[in-house]
Amino acid sequence: MLIGFCLLGCQETSRQQLPISVSVPERPAGQTDVLNLACEPVPEVRVAFIGLGMRGPGAVRRMTYIPGVKIVALCDVEESRTKAANEILTERGLPKAQEFYGDTAVWRKVTALPDVDLVYVATDWRTHAMMGVQAMKDGKHVAIEVPAAMSMDEIWALVNTSEQTRKHCMQLENCVYDFFELTTLNMVQHGLLGEVLHGEGAYIHGLQPYWNQYWNNWRMDFNRKHRGDVYPTHGLGPVCLAMNIHRGDKMNYLVSVDTKAVGNPAFIKESTGEEVKDFRNGEHTCTLIRTEKGHSILIEHNVTSPRPYNRMFQLTGTKGFANKYPIEGYLIAHDKNIGDGSNYENLEEHVFMSEEEKTALMEEYKHPIVKDIETLAKEVGGHGGMDFIMDYRLIYCLQRGLPLDMDVYDLAEWCSLIPLTEISLDNNSAPVEVPDFTRGAWNKLSSVQFAQ
Repeated sequence: MLIGFCLLGCQETSRQQLPISVSVPERPAGQTDVLNLACEPVPEVRVAFIGLGMRGPGAVRRMTYIPGVKIVALCDVEESRTKAANEILTERGLPKAQEFYGDTAVWRKVTALPDVDLVYVATDWRTHAMMGVQAMKDGKHVAIEVPAAMSMDEIWALVNTSEQTRKHCMQLENCVYDFFELTTLNMVQHGLLGEVLHGEGAYIHGLQPYWNQYWNNWRMDFNRKHRGDVYPTHGLGPVCLAMNIHRGDKMNYLVSVDTKAVGNPAFIKESTGEEVKDFRNGEHTCTLIRTEKGHSILIEHNVTSPRPYNRMFQLTGTKGFANKYPIEGYLIAHDKNIGDGSNYENLEEHVFMSEEEKTALMEEYKHPIVKDIETLAKEVGGHGGMDFIMDYRLIYCLQRGLPLDMDVYDLAEWCSLIPLTEISLDNNSAPVEVPDFTRGAWNKLSSVQFAQ
């Protein structure tokens, strides 16, 4: 009886551990994937900005430093923000752009403008996908701040619209372009780390000083209503590129675990006096992903705890290791820092290479797309220059008719953690399938390529 009970219990456990299935809608008739999508060159890129709050003005300013860009429209709900953004153009000696403001529907006039090539969306999360879909339907390429989509319906709407219209839809994931991440990607592509078996990324950033700066409290409200990793792309993006996700490998399933919510309910009570009982987003969320090729990814989210800023970014390969936070460093298997095995108790043998060696290695493997613009990027700024590189590369590819560095499937995969982790957590941390957003074309390409 005892043996039978154990067998029955094991069989039941096995059935319960099967990943929760997530449907993949059939590709509409007549449309094909947009892998390596190349469109007609746009020598002068006419840009319209929607959303001029926390992120938009910096993007406007950065674009003024890129040759061949004409800023033709500026849009925000608030008139003062729109006019302030136009002053940036005046200060840079450029003509003012058309101004759109006054209500939450005014953006629709912007996507309908005939003299716009690219719509740059920097509004709050809730409107990103809606605006992106409409911009493409109106014949525009679109670049959308992170996260670009918050639900599976929004994700599939962006994928399908990009495939139908053959327009670029890029998520503005700036962390992909940080200097350490780009250099490490180049090392990976040259085989220096061997096969990358495991990657880690995170968004750990205490937002208490900033919560009240979000228009109409939209970010706190989203965290209050949703459980899971609601801001995964900064940590996930660089790791996925290093692992060639949908370029020879794909994410198969994930499992998510979180803690209870403490800090944000306490913040609300301290700020407003409200006793919060229904706060959904946990203090700390960990998500583990397994890929088709047997690799793993760990992603963490925490915007509450008193911790130093941290995106983690770690890659563990068969020949080496890269680490960005809290200390930048590399360890390469053939390097002397791996130890000679003479004393297994000497834990100091396994250390990062020296700072001098790291500097030389990073110079040797500096990514080609950085070499010509590194100095300007650091001068213009935007998170140390990575924001400028992101914008520069977007315009560079559009002007030359090249595939963008990131496509709509990157957007879909990285944003999918938002709804999928919520499903896992609401089902006692059950495994959940990660859909193949390419619908069968995940191994059509062999690696990540930044077009030159």
